[in-house]
Order: sequence, then structure tokens, then C-alpha cells
Amino acid sequence: MSTSTTASVSTHILDTSVGRPAEGVAVHLSARAGRDADWQALGGSATDTDGRCKDLPALPEGTTHVRLDFAVEPYLEKTAKKQADAQQDAPANRDSGPGVFFPEVAITFAVVPGEHYHVPLLLNPFGYSVYRGS
Repeated sequence: MSTSTTASVSTHILDTSVGRPAEGVAVHLSARAGRDADWQALGGSATDTDGRCKDLPALPEGTTHVRLDFAVEPYLEKTAKKQADAQQDAPANRDSGPGVFFPEVAITFAVVPGEHYHVPLLLNPFGYSVYRGS
């Protein structure tokens, strides 16, 4: 929850390849106070059945930048196996190379005190997008 001296952050993940929330993805939160400051790891959470992280740590006072690190590789490996089994020409069966193209997604953004930042991740095996939600 944001206060007049801090910002707050929430996130969720939607797997656009199956049209469902991405459950069980580890999300780590870091913050820094200034562009040249060191990152401070604050902790993390994992997405629930609705793809949401409801218990991310609070941001410390003075935070100006936030980084969300999404560990998507285990989730994508699991869903790629299910999709390949269901569809013989799925990319996992026809492409050579790494099993997961994006093993992690790191999103960095600027914050100001008193604001809430909801940052959804729209994920699929070969791409992703993010935006500031509400």
C-alpha cells in the first residue's frame, strides 16, 4: 500500500498463448533510491492461481526505481510440454535450440511517492509485453 512518502507495486501474469493466468511463477522485487544507487533486494513471491502476486514486500522510503524479476523458465517449460503433447507441430517439437527462449523477464521502472504501480506481464513462449495497469 502506498503512502505519501512511498510507492507501492503489484503485478500479475497472463499467459497469452493459452489465455489463462500463469500460476507458480517466482517474482523478485528490488528497489533503489536514485539512478546511481545499488539495487536492494526486497524479497519476492510467486503468482497464485489468478496469476497475481498479492504479497510483494513494501517499498522503502526514498525508492525511485523498482525492478521486477520474473523467473518464467520453469513455468514455460511446463506449459511447452503440455502444448507440444497436445499439438504435434508446436514449436517445442519442430524447433531446435533452447527449450525456453526467455528464461527470465526483468522489468525496471521509475516510481514516485504516493503512487501505486500495477505492472502486468503478458507472456507467451516467444515474446512478452508489459504496461502500467491500474
